[in-house]
Amino acid sequence: MDKLQIDLEEAKRRLREVWSETEAEAAKGQLRDVITDKKLLTAIRAAIGSRTKTYVYVLPTQVLAKLIQPGVDARCLQAKRGGKGAFDARTVCHGPIVRFDQDHENVLGGSAEPYVNNPVRVPEITRKHRDAQKDKDGWDALCLVVDRVERTNRPAFTLHVMRQVLVEVYRRLEQARVTYPAPSRASHRRTLEAVERFLSEKSGGDRMLAVVYALLETVRAETSLFAEVRRARVTASDDSTGMVADIECYNKQGTLLLAVEVKDQQLTVTHVEDKLKNARAKGVKELLFVVQQSVSEADKNGIGKLIEREFPSGQNIYVLDLRRLAEGLLALLGETGRTRFLREVGRSLDEYALQVHHRRRWAELLREM
Repeated sequence: MDKLQIDLEEAKRRLREVWSETEAEAAKGQLRDVITDKKLLTAIRAAIGSRTKTYVYVLPTQVLAKLIQPGVDARCLQAKRGGKGAFDARTVCHGPIVRFDQDHENVLGGSAEPYVNNPVRVPEITRKHRDAQKDKDGWDALCLVVDRVERTNRPAFTLHVMRQVLVEVYRRLEQARVTYPAPSRASHRRTLEAVERFLSEKSGGDRMLAVVYALLETVRAETSLFAEVRRARVTASDDSTGMVADIECYNKQGTLLLAVEVKDQQLTVTHVEDKLKNARAKGVKELLFVVQQSVSEADKNGIGKLIEREFPSGQNIYVLDLRRLAEGLLALLGETGRTRFLREVGRSLDEYALQVHHRRRWAELLREM
């Protein structure tokens, strides 16, 4: 029987489609397992997390081929095996899968031709070729998944497995280190543009907090204004962290000089009053609110009156738009400070393990500079 052909363009399109769905779920914080069968789920995870790099490529390749062309045998590796469902898995891997890997931080391993490696120099993924494998546990996991896909032989089930495979790939990508290609020179205008574009996409406050922290950390590194800058995670409460605000700036003696609250939502009088109580209780006199959205007229008047009322008691409260804050600081810090700031944003994104699509977006913006 002639080997079955796989439409590689359709494979690329379908892979992008399912991956986009996975990314969308992750962006909403709704990434979860789609396979409930514990044995099958464990095998998928074992294959994608295998210490044998080739196996990491094999599973998405075989399942994607079956998804595009249901007539193929998901266990087949080489067309010369012959028989029903024989196809050339190598062309699928070295086309759509390798390109996907290259476009996503080499999450699968960074191999250009994984199907020429020894583990897959056998005609099919079955237990009778187990002795040819050094990583027998990894091979067993592959066998279980592709055998289940082939025996079930239903497009809906194959898609279900493909979705779980990409969920595991996304989780693997979350742990991958993104390279941030910070430019050697950074103009004031281009730096501000990169920040604005980065913050134009919703992130639940994660991106804004990373940017403000990077600004203040750059101030610390380039001047003697602060000796240490600390920050909390965007979802952490002040009670759980023991911090007055999202970011705290200290001097060499360990005295808290400035507490900074970052708001990507509209600032209200209530927000300021609640934060002020905490600041006053801990003896913090300098309290800065950095906002991204405009403040309503009613709240602007109320906050203004609150600021005036608290000043005589020694409390200084400031409200600054992030654009204005960045514009001033990035001018004063100069070009050296701006290039450091661009690197600091990436470091902050990594340090606080933001979802990979946030980190990759910052890397893209730096490449465009």
